[in-house]
Amino acid sequence: MTSTTIDTASGKNSENENFPVGGFVRKELRPHVLAFYAFARDADDISDHPLLDPQDKVSRLEKFAATLLDEKNDEVPAAVGLRKSLKETGVSPQHSLDLLTAFKRDATQRRYRDWYDLLDYCNFSAAPVGRHVLALHGIGKKVWKANDALCNGLQIINHIQDCADDYRELDRVYIPQDMLAAHKACVEDLAHEKSPEGLRATLLEMLDHLRPMLQEAHTFPRQIPDFRLRVETSVICTLADRLVALLRRRDPLCDRVKLGKPSIFCATLTGILRAWL
Repeated sequence: MTSTTIDTASGKNSENENFPVGGFVRKELRPHVLAFYAFARDADDISDHPLLDPQDKVSRLEKFAATLLDEKNDEVPAAVGLRKSLKETGVSPQHSLDLLTAFKRDATQRRYRDWYDLLDYCNFSAAPVGRHVLALHGIGKKVWKANDALCNGLQIINHIQDCADDYRELDRVYIPQDMLAAHKACVEDLAHEKSPEGLRATLLEMLDHLRPMLQEAHTFPRQIPDFRLRVETSVICTLADRLVALLRRRDPLCDRVKLGKPSIFCATLTGILRAWL
C-alpha cells in the first residue's frame, strides 16, 4: 500500500453520521465545512484501517499535516482541499492539526485509564470540529466551553454506541478502565452477545457522567448569533438527548442503537422550534 487515501477509504460519508454535517449552515460556508469533513474522514479511515500497523498509520497521518501546512505539497488531496479552504477563510489550521493528534492516538493507544483520560482524547478528537465550524462563522473562544461540552458528549455517545465493534474489529476500548474495574467488569466482556451486569453498569455510569456535559451543551445554541448555526446546534442537542435515552434502555452489544427516521424527524422539528425560542 502506497497511497495515503485511495486504498484506505472506508466508504463512509456524511450520510452515515449520527448528526447533521453542515446541513443547516449558510450556503456559502457549506463547501468549507465539507472540506474539513473530507479531511477528517480520510484521516479517520487511516487510523481505523485494520491492515495498517501503528507506525504506518502515524506516518501517513503526518503526510496530512505536511500537505496542509506546505503550499508546495500536493500529496494528500483532502489536505490540499482543506488548505485552500483555510487560505480563503482565514481559519487557523490548528483545529485540523488537533484532529490529527487524536487520529495518531487512535493508532497507538487502545485503552483509557479513567474519565479524564477519555476527555483529554475527546478534546483533540471532537472539540476541534465545533471550534473549526465556529471559526468559519467568525465566532471565537467565548463559546468554547459549551461547544466542547457538546462535541465531547457526542463523541462519547458514539463510543458507547460502537463499543462492541471498536473492540471486536480494532481492539480499541474507549470505556474507562477504572470504571470497568469498579463494576467488576473487563474489556473481554465486550465480546459477549449481551452485556454482562458489570459492563452494563459501567455504560450507565458513563451516561450519568454525560448528564452535566449535555446540560452545558444546551446553553450553546443561544450563545450563537448566526441563526442557521443556532438551529443546527439545537437539533444536535436534541438528537443527543434522544440517543442517551435510547442507550439507557437498549444494550449496544446486542441492539443496533440508532435513531430511526421518525425519531430523527421529530428531534429535528423540536430542535428547530427550540432555536426560535
